[in-house]
Amino acid sequence: MQSNNNSPVLMPGGGRPELLAPAGDMETLETALRFGADAIYLGGPFMQLRAASAGFDEKRLAEASEMIHKAGKRMHVTVNCFANNDEIPRLGEYARFLKDTGVDAVIVSDIGAVAEIKACVPDLEIHLSTQANCMNYRAAGVYYDMGVSRIVLARELSIEKIAELRAKTPKDLQLECFIHGAMCMAYSGRCMLSAFLAGRSGNRGQCAQTCRWNYYLMEEKRPGEFFKVEEDEKGMAILSSKELCCVDILQQLADAGVCSFKMEGRMRTPFYVATAVNAYRMLIDGKIDADQARAELETTSHRPFCTGFYLGDPEQIAPDTSGYVRDWLFVASALEESKGGKLRVQTRNPFAVGDELEVLSPGKTVARFRVESITDEEGAALERSATPMRTLTISAPDGILPQDILRKHN
Repeated sequence: MQSNNNSPVLMPGGGRPELLAPAGDMETLETALRFGADAIYLGGPFMQLRAASAGFDEKRLAEASEMIHKAGKRMHVTVNCFANNDEIPRLGEYARFLKDTGVDAVIVSDIGAVAEIKACVPDLEIHLSTQANCMNYRAAGVYYDMGVSRIVLARELSIEKIAELRAKTPKDLQLECFIHGAMCMAYSGRCMLSAFLAGRSGNRGQCAQTCRWNYYLMEEKRPGEFFKVEEDEKGMAILSSKELCCVDILQQLADAGVCSFKMEGRMRTPFYVATAVNAYRMLIDGKIDADQARAELETTSHRPFCTGFYLGDPEQIAPDTSGYVRDWLFVASALEESKGGKLRVQTRNPFAVGDELEVLSPGKTVARFRVESITDEEGAALERSATPMRTLTISAPDGILPQDILRKHN
């Protein structure tokens, strides 16, 4: 694998690729902006392809737009369900609302939805979702002629194929690709497994993540004899792929013509988003190398990493028996700047006097300190913090900033 060697990631014409981060709520949105995202994608109240809890209603969407644009960043809204007949007439009014709210682009998968949105609101920028599985320059050209300004590339493409697609499409057609996060085992994420087993369609934003379940095999001539698919005490989810991590190949993707790097994760926690955005931000800016970025990303909850199809080796995504890596805990966030060796925090997970904590702060490599004291709201000493969302004061070095994240190794 090639290393970044502390050089900025640059596109062929100069400039750095966009870092596009997910947000499922206002806390995660604020976190993504603070840690260096150039643009945010999120779901609204209609056709947003995630659980309702990860969608913004109209009021919060307006608040999100104000926050994002005040920070000088871009806002992309997912409208990427495959549309039913009765949803097509609603798209025009919804698209007008999004445009009036200040949305910079909508992410759409359904070709009918693309046509309807473009017909009703011609000046609203449309990005083609990865679920449309755009695999070739001819398809990209058709979407471009329909008014699509950016293709979120099918995940099955290799870097070589991306470069060929780039060379054979209009120069002003932008290319975006996923660089980090969970991957679906189905083709371009268009899975029917959840609909079949749980009555919840992943193509309608209701995925039950049935591919993460453990399964048994039954041989045809041995009815009633079930064999669990496992290689260790944790079992093995035979349908669950590894997770994408592209720290080693960002420059290659940029050289191939990708102008936007996208992270999966609208259902992820603020801790996950903060860590991922910070690692890729510093890597793109040349502040850290690929090995340092990977070490940071290992602190999040994830399945084993791979580079997906980009290097022409789809075997990489095959299921792994080791399951999730959960070696680190988000224990608290800073409420104000630490001064005089003290820091007020809001707790999340347990920690105790004597624990070594790490500080996650935008644009900085990790700092460490040992907790020597914990006091409660009344100033009484505690040996351990075990209650989440509590305000406590801990000993800490000066210079920790409000909203910095504290974590510890399990």
